Amino acid sequence: MTLSLSLTRPSSTRVTTIGVAGFAVALAIAAQATIPIPGTPVPFSLQPLVVILAGFWLGPVPGAASMALYLLAGAAGLPVFSPIGAPGVARLLGPTGGYLLAYPAAAWVAGWLLPRARTFMMRALVAIAATLVIFAGGLAQLWIITGSLEQAATLGALPFITMDVVKAHIAALLAPRGAVRT
Repeated sequence: MTLSLSLTRPSSTRVTTIGVAGFAVALAIAAQATIPIPGTPVPFSLQPLVVILAGFWLGPVPGAASMALYLLAGAAGLPVFSPIGAPGVARLLGPTGGYLLAYPAAAWVAGWLLPRARTFMMRALVAIAATLVIFAGGLAQLWIITGSLEQAATLGALPFITMDVVKAHIAALLAPRGAVRT
């Protein structure tokens, strides 16, 4: 039994451009709904889900562009980042900056791998691969900040693994069919 929506990715330039802006806005909205996790500077949010969906729906290049647009807006001081943490460019240098900076790469990976995923489980694995890209960026920056890979993993990965696997499965359910490469 396959649980999925029978939808396809847009292919026109105008729709893609609107999608790039739309996913940047969706990510900004998702950033506002964060839950602080005691003992870690990294809050829980739905942002990884939106990042993956941007790659799934827009494709690798527009998906990454959407995430880059979000980062540029935040770096410029627009209130798009989570309300927890420093504003503007300072956010990119702080404990959550590595995750944020990994968003374009994660969206690219999701968009690039999706056309190869023919089943729900393959789509879920693609979403998990994109999530691992986000984790890698976040853990790298936390490792630099803390000086300890073990502490970085304790602060920035372990509290989030279960829910990020759930988000990956949700993304797999919401993935478009008939994906086109852009």
